[in-house]
Amino acid sequence: MQLIWLRSDLRLHDNTALSAAAARGPCVAVYLLSPEQWLTHDDAPCKVDFWLRNLGELSKALGELNIPLLIRTAARWDEAPQVVLDLCRQLGIQTVHVNEEYGINESRRDAAVADLLQRHGIGLQSYLDQLLFKPGTVLTKTGTYFQVFSQFRKVCYERLHRSLPNRVTAPMAQSKLNIDSDDIPAAVEGFETPGETLRALWPAGEHEAQRRLDTFVDAQIDYYQSERDFPAKPGTSQLSAYLAAGVISPRQCLHGALQSNQGEFESGKVGAVTWINELLWREFYKHILVGYPRVSRHRAFRPETEALAWRKAPQELLAWQQARTGLPIIDAAMRQLLETGWMHNRLRMVVAMFLTKNLLIDWREGERFFMRHLIDGDLAANNGGWQWSASTGTDSAPYFRIFNPLSQSEKFDREGLFIKHWLPELAGLGRKDVHNPANLGGLFGVADYPSPIVDLGASRARALAAFKNLPSRQHAGDGYE
Repeated sequence: MQLIWLRSDLRLHDNTALSAAAARGPCVAVYLLSPEQWLTHDDAPCKVDFWLRNLGELSKALGELNIPLLIRTAARWDEAPQVVLDLCRQLGIQTVHVNEEYGINESRRDAAVADLLQRHGIGLQSYLDQLLFKPGTVLTKTGTYFQVFSQFRKVCYERLHRSLPNRVTAPMAQSKLNIDSDDIPAAVEGFETPGETLRALWPAGEHEAQRRLDTFVDAQIDYYQSERDFPAKPGTSQLSAYLAAGVISPRQCLHGALQSNQGEFESGKVGAVTWINELLWREFYKHILVGYPRVSRHRAFRPETEALAWRKAPQELLAWQQARTGLPIIDAAMRQLLETGWMHNRLRMVVAMFLTKNLLIDWREGERFFMRHLIDGDLAANNGGWQWSASTGTDSAPYFRIFNPLSQSEKFDREGLFIKHWLPELAGLGRKDVHNPANLGGLFGVADYPSPIVDLGASRARALAAFKNLPSRQHAGDGYE
């Protein structure tokens, strides 16, 4: 008997470990609920709810193939080895099959499970699945992990030219086993269920993920490069939550994009090329997680930036979190996050730069807040994005490049459509004033909309001074792993 241990791979199709397990003989699936670990990792309630809803859809699909899906609890991951071993003994499992996960805690968990199983004569097979390339196989000429995306991308392109990662076939139906699937819980303690409005934005299941991919590559990908930065336009694929939970694979996404672009990923349609680059950015940050484990430990990628004198400004942090900064593009973006579990990528950069540069608040505060609210929360991508914006990360924005939220607003939401959607209290303003109602002055200001909590010019100067005063240190010998 084979066991497929599902984690962030909640799909039937193109699931490497599932297909391998089913090919070896009778197969059973298990998913571990780990609420204490999820809380430690700041996983958002809407994300946990999304996992559960997708598990429900996957259970039905597996049931049609006579593959039972069992639910077990390992509140923290250090309980996982014993829980998995007990299940293996109960069912007479010969081999456990898993798709690789990345990050320090994930790696330690899997090593501990493999060790305990091995001591009891049970095998554990792991497979590359959530990435196109195995971390450690895309390296510089000196054998180190890339720190610059453009160089990483170039090697990925060379590898893709030689050999495209193939999708794996879905398992066939197996003979019925005398094992019943467990009910999927509707909720997990410690994570409140989101409202139906948010849930309706993110339907569960592979069918929905594939529908989104098909719609995007058929109708939108041609315009992706020109429209992806405009938050009022439907310019993005809306697949990030499905990729994070593994409801769709990066291979499926890559092949979908290539199909729309006559098999090209460096030439042809600029929209398709741009979107494939975004898939490779996702890949890059996962490789960084493995190559530079300090970023899994709340450490800056650039160790010299640990000396930055971040401000303790709890009221300003709260205003940012609650969408009360007095800068409409920031507040509209934060409301989008709070109400939908998602934020447009351009705006993720804008609000992150505002927090880390204009407010000079530690990027870790923003990273944590995002994880606690994002339905597509992913350690590698979220950490990479925040450190890019804070100029503490790999390949990050130079510290003197600071987005001005007003000019970003005027450039990417010129008519104020996005702002007015999320801040209806500003709906009556003209397209000039909607970006900065403070210009109207006290008597003509908008009732119930706050004044800006910071002066953009003075705060920019403060940030530049803080970064200029950093001691210049090299990466080597800094004491961080």
